Amino acid sequence: MNFELNEDQVAFADMARAFAQNELEPHAAEWDQTSFFPVDVIRKAGELGFCSLYAPESVGGLGLSRLDASIIFEQLSMGCTSTTAYLTIHNMVTWMLADFGTPEAVEQWGARLATGELLGSYCLTEPNSGSDAASLKTTAKRDGDHYVLTGSKMFISGAGSTDFLVVMARTGGEGASGVSAFAVDAKSDGISYGRKEEKMGWNSQPTRMITFEDVRVPANHLLGNEGDGFKIAMKGLDGGRINIATCSIGTAQQAINKAREYMRERKQFGKHLAEFQALQFRLADMVTELVAARQLVRMAATKLDAGHADAPTYCAMAKRFATDVGFKVCDEALQLYGGNGYIKEYPMERYVRDTRVHRILEGTNEIMRLIISRRVLADGATEL
Repeated sequence: MNFELNEDQVAFADMARAFAQNELEPHAAEWDQTSFFPVDVIRKAGELGFCSLYAPESVGGLGLSRLDASIIFEQLSMGCTSTTAYLTIHNMVTWMLADFGTPEAVEQWGARLATGELLGSYCLTEPNSGSDAASLKTTAKRDGDHYVLTGSKMFISGAGSTDFLVVMARTGGEGASGVSAFAVDAKSDGISYGRKEEKMGWNSQPTRMITFEDVRVPANHLLGNEGDGFKIAMKGLDGGRINIATCSIGTAQQAINKAREYMRERKQFGKHLAEFQALQFRLADMVTELVAARQLVRMAATKLDAGHADAPTYCAMAKRFATDVGFKVCDEALQLYGGNGYIKEYPMERYVRDTRVHRILEGTNEIMRLIISRRVLADGATEL
């Protein structure tokens, strides 16, 4: 059991840190303020392999482990939480296509998604299907050499600005076994996009509803087999939970870094804030909880890489703990800034806004608790 990063992982982290400092952090506040989706910067990230970290080399991906990807995403999120979160989604859909797509679908999109030339979105959530994802109503009916998609998806990151969609739709009966997954051209006839949502955070990526009206999708764009969609979605979300937990950790780490600098510079009552024991203790607790969260996330990533039977449970635990801790640490860091933390001249309020949604998406933290408790209370359950 070795908690130290190896030479390759240190190099990955250094490269990601440099990109975050040079390409993300200087612009993050402006992107947030203007709700700007930095497509050109995302494509620069693609040139370094950041758009296909764990996609296989056969499609142009780096073929890294989920642990390696987590180390990279942590550094990127220190520059811009929202943009890095989109990159994690793009990585997920690129991996889904590469792992489950037909040769024809992979040929059409794989290499260009891997480089970031094309951008992707993940379409699972619906207006009446959030946490109860298996109850989705969007349908895909076979019609000769095509499927015809009808329905709607909501809260879709990148929607309206991306080129490729992974869409979950019902091809069979009710429940999870009736769901299939499809690779869909985002510019297909019959697809329309709703207004860009005005959000609390994550403003450097657009979020829209997508409506499918008799959208014809070639049959060879089915991912896996009919009925595999929910399994594919859950496999994607295991990794997605590690990714979003990692974004919380990276943002919280940056909040601590900024707060530490502020405490050394700011004076009250004739002393630097760093000299007050009450604030020293608060900072100590913030760092301790963050380190614990980071190690749990990396443990979950290692379990997922190893194909461990309990990997989904560990991913749920890591997501629940790290996103709660990440938000708490950002909020505590804002408190250390006092009134300055509440104004946009400083990044603290943005860190708080951007990390809040992490406790909701990729499965709410309440659903994470459900996953964990079911495993613990199962008949014959062993210790985790």
